[in-house]
Amino acid sequence: MKKWLLASAASLLATGAVQAEDAKIGVIVGFTGPIESLAPAMAASAELALSEVNDSGEFLEGVTLVPVRADSTCIDAAAATAAAERLVTTDGVVAIMGADCSGVTGAVLSNVAMPNGVPMVSPSATSPALSSVEDNGLFFRTAPSDARQGEVLADILTERGITSVAVTYTNNDYGKGFADSFDAAFQAVGGSITLTAPHEDGKGDYSAEIGALASAGGEVLVVLGYSDAGGKGIIQAALDSGAFDTFAMGDGMYSDALLADLGNDIDGSFGSIPWAEGDGATAFSELATAAGVTAESSYTRESYDAAALIALAMMKGGEPSSAAVAANLLDVANAPGEPILPGELGKAMEIIADGGEVDYVGATNVELVGAGEAAGSYRYYEIKDGAFSTVSFK
Repeated sequence: MKKWLLASAASLLATGAVQAEDAKIGVIVGFTGPIESLAPAMAASAELALSEVNDSGEFLEGVTLVPVRADSTCIDAAAATAAAERLVTTDGVVAIMGADCSGVTGAVLSNVAMPNGVPMVSPSATSPALSSVEDNGLFFRTAPSDARQGEVLADILTERGITSVAVTYTNNDYGKGFADSFDAAFQAVGGSITLTAPHEDGKGDYSAEIGALASAGGEVLVVLGYSDAGGKGIIQAALDSGAFDTFAMGDGMYSDALLADLGNDIDGSFGSIPWAEGDGATAFSELATAAGVTAESSYTRESYDAAALIALAMMKGGEPSSAAVAANLLDVANAPGEPILPGELGKAMEIIADGGEVDYVGATNVELVGAGEAAGSYRYYEIKDGAFSTVSFK
């Protein structure tokens, strides 16, 4: 029997009752910054999984999973590092659901997670650079790398008969990695890129950037930025000047807030975002909707799956520890084992307790490859009548 259960038994003998113990899980996403409209639903989705585990009554005896939120800001590495340090040293979290954006995720991993041996499962850090980062076996992600999303977006443009584009990207790890992947993929299929230029978030005026992109030309403008920050500003400036009226967008641009601000002005624009279909996605949507969580927002499924994997790995390891999460997460994420969907976490706990194996399918058809990379799938969407409409899945 694992040390944690032996300790619980010793406590029972000493006190006459099992003492409830909190196992704290950090939930660090950008509650402020360029994806702040997405963060609440991401956090709530992760917490939904933790609540499901607690409510099942099948988790480790006497242990309650407790989420502790922190703000990554998405773009301020120093602030994210400080927030994560507080989670670990002050709050005592044993694992982290997050971070969200790629640059801050890398900073938290190298400055906090690795020195303290704390595993991280990011639902949305997609930079290709994170595939090869030194992580001591502590970093996992439930969203696929932008190395693949660049290829997907290039394929979408090719399907639409578009052969010439200008590209702008947010000037950070996420934007640069995505732009490099897209540029290589689009040119490989015969596409022409007139200009690839970075933009800074938080500016009030993007007319200079749009002027340069418009001068270079292109059938559409590819925007690899953030919907609550520079990406939206770039699109607004393009619309105001008449430089471009159709936009191809990456995952960071997908948000209801963008539609609320720009509405029908961007009809005909399109893009890609990690997404899933199937029984797991349907089960999550029903579960989240019943709990009052916005299911159809960006990275909600991935956030639920990240938190669920942390809990399942603890159960597999027999204790709510960082070591148990790191050692067992790949085992519970992949075959062999009983397939587990959202809403079945209690069932998974029972199977593990009985010595069985689980294969967590989750909301995103989880399959972790290599050292913890998500295989993943993408939704190809188009904006029609001011709303997102699915074209296909890739």
